[in-house]
Amino acid sequence: MVASVTKKLSFLDRFLTLWIFLAMAVGVGGGYLYPAIRDLINHFQVGTTNIPIAVGLILMMYPPLAKVKYEQLGQVFRNIKVLVRSLVQNWVIGPILMFALAITLLSGYPEYMVGLILIGLARCIAMVIVWNDLAGGDTEYCAGLVAFNSIFQVLFFSVYAYIFITILPRWFGLSGVLVDISMGQIAESVFIYLGIPFLAGMLSRLIGLKTKGRQWYEQKFIPKISPITLIALLFTILVMFSLKGEYIVQLPLDVIRVAVPLCIYFVIMFFVSFLLSMKVGATYEQSTTLSFTAASNNFELAIAVAVAVFSINSGEAFAAVIGPLVEVPVLIGLVSVALWFKRRYFPYAVETPTGICHVSCRP
Repeated sequence: MVASVTKKLSFLDRFLTLWIFLAMAVGVGGGYLYPAIRDLINHFQVGTTNIPIAVGLILMMYPPLAKVKYEQLGQVFRNIKVLVRSLVQNWVIGPILMFALAITLLSGYPEYMVGLILIGLARCIAMVIVWNDLAGGDTEYCAGLVAFNSIFQVLFFSVYAYIFITILPRWFGLSGVLVDISMGQIAESVFIYLGIPFLAGMLSRLIGLKTKGRQWYEQKFIPKISPITLIALLFTILVMFSLKGEYIVQLPLDVIRVAVPLCIYFVIMFFVSFLLSMKVGATYEQSTTLSFTAASNNFELAIAVAVAVFSINSGEAFAAVIGPLVEVPVLIGLVSVALWFKRRYFPYAVETPTGICHVSCRP
């Protein structure tokens, strides 16, 4: 079943984990064998900001935000129960669960711990659309939640990051191992790496729909810009790991250290969200959309903030880049789980001519 789901992905998305591994390997090998590469990259460094990487990170965020159907955001606000449920899952349960996993499993590796916390705070606004579509979730519902999460992140991510990285660890006796960062530093990074592409994506959609129409925008413009995200992501990973040639021996073990809590997080968030949604009588489509929205993460933003605040050479940035490496195969597997849930618990769902199910009809 996983194989059939994978075939529905584009060629680039289908082998995303492979591309990330290759970019990591080429980066580490190049940086280790040819130190001049690191010198060239550092030549473009201004403080903790590497100019080419900053451009790459902004470009990485633009296509997902240009895909968001901002005009459908009102649908989410009209359903107060759905909005509250999504808020609790994404902005209460998710961050707290990732924080708990980070301080429990990575307290001995403070930089990786902070990187993991950043991933938990960055709620998904991109790949969730892919997972939701593959599992047969409600596309309009998903678009509304993605738009809402996009706006919420722009407004509150810096506040969350300051609380979960600077304040809460002190309550658990971890203040001595964490770098103290200000809310202003995080807010600046969020504005640059999320605010700029957010505004660009929203303006692109508004202008594109008005001047060229929905069909041109969604069927021609979006497919043309979509590969930019993967290209920019791989470029970022390539450069980051070229600066980490000295980690070539310990890299596999460090990847596993970060991957374990990530796997636990994705699985717990998906199953808890799905079961809670079923319990309150949500349809399969609604349950699926809520579950993948809660389980997925915006690894682009986590990488951007980690690089901007802690530098490209930091362990925080290293941990953040493991996010997509783990998320893609795990979430593909969870798509198959969702489809099994549909056959097992929603056997009477009705397909409409548009292909969207509107009746859960559980016995």
